[in-house]
Amino acid sequence: MIPDGLRPGTRSDLSALPVDVAPTLLGAHLIVEAGGERVVARLTEVEAYHGVGTGEIPDPGSHARSGRSARNATMWGPPGHLYVYLSHGIHSCVNVVCAPAGVAGGVLLRGAEIVEGEEVAAQRRFATRAVGHVRDLARGPGRLGQSLGLRHAAHDGIDAVAGMGRAGAVARLLMREEPLAPVATGPRVGVAGIAGTDAYPWRFWIPGDPTVSAFRWGRGAEGARPAAVLD
Repeated sequence: MIPDGLRPGTRSDLSALPVDVAPTLLGAHLIVEAGGERVVARLTEVEAYHGVGTGEIPDPGSHARSGRSARNATMWGPPGHLYVYLSHGIHSCVNVVCAPAGVAGGVLLRGAEIVEGEEVAAQRRFATRAVGHVRDLARGPGRLGQSLGLRHAAHDGIDAVAGMGRAGAVARLLMREEPLAPVATGPRVGVAGIAGTDAYPWRFWIPGDPTVSAFRWGRGAEGARPAAVLD
């Protein structure tokens, strides 16, 4: 059953530039059934990334900044697939692919509230130590991927629009019928150089939501202004 105010996501929802799609994903639900267990995340924080030739501004912080490769192939489409990559050789991070046809782009899912399957998510996150705060289940991209049970490389490319299974998992994206407002925007987290400054205010989040991750500067990033709020 689809909750009130939500509807199934479509390819057309995700076919614009990632920087334009990203704020519309706030409040959306990503449903993942993996290993027979269901977890639902309400998205609270996202970041846009453009591949080479996507939009008018080159994005030096993107995995697809230099063109197509074996690692970033999923970013080139079609929209609605999930680009799952490995960060620091440990964390599986999840992106929703979104960009016009023929170019690459994605929106990194940085933070979420687990609204269904908290016990499953907690077991995945805290199996080897004391259970932490529920707020932290998906507060940060590595935690989010772990809580949902999505893994690189098994689930890279899974289709969250059609809901087709891959490696024992099925993912579905539910979009909000009306975008949330207000939305905060500012520099991306931990991105090095100019790509992590206010030249790229491509991080979007729900102001005041406790599941939004902590901000930190990337190496060599400087000159950023305070976050703005979009009505």
